[in-house]
Amino acid sequence: MIVTIDGPAGAGKSSIARLAATRLGFAFLDTGAMYRCVTHAALQQTRSQDAADPWSDPERLLQIAEGCQIDFDDGRVLLNGEDVSDAIRTPEVTRHIRFAADHPQVRTRLNVQQRRIAAGQDIVTEGRDQGTEVFPDAECKIFLTASPEVRAQRRQQQLAASGKQVQLEEVLADQNRRDLEDRLREVGRLRPAEDAVVVNTDGLQPDEVLEKVLQIVRQTAT
Repeated sequence: MIVTIDGPAGAGKSSIARLAATRLGFAFLDTGAMYRCVTHAALQQTRSQDAADPWSDPERLLQIAEGCQIDFDDGRVLLNGEDVSDAIRTPEVTRHIRFAADHPQVRTRLNVQQRRIAAGQDIVTEGRDQGTEVFPDAECKIFLTASPEVRAQRRQQQLAASGKQVQLEEVLADQNRRDLEDRLREVGRLRPAEDAVVVNTDGLQPDEVLEKVLQIVRQTAT
């Protein structure tokens, strides 16, 4: 069984999807982390004076993506064997992720990897277009959302927990820009699937959201 959980940044989909997978005994696939890995790898290369600029060179960015071996191990995100779980969550990566997310061939490459990982197992997968593009035939599709202010506050708290102090205004501005980019992109556009159940998480505690999600999954499975 494939359960897709899509939604905008800060809606809580990553943490809820991870918890839901644990409760259900399913595997968990963090697709957003895969795009962050490609972006992180590209940023690392921009720090080399001899490297071509990947942001203005789509072919170069694709080459970087093709060199990214992305794995998940007990909650950690590994990029070519290195733990980058924290490194891929920086504001700098967030500001540049659109270059990977908007690149059709990068998306195609990562989509193929996502389907390969999901093949033959029960899995909860989260992202922006899992229910619409990657797994259109998934048995259960959920779209988590929340108001921009609530999502920005959650993101600020997440950054603070990892030791990064960022003003709420900066987080909100980055988030609003990314929301617009996600809604307008030609491939992988952020939107609920026609058969997705939409859950607004404003005013809900994480355990309440989790129970709603689990209820939807169980109803779908029966």
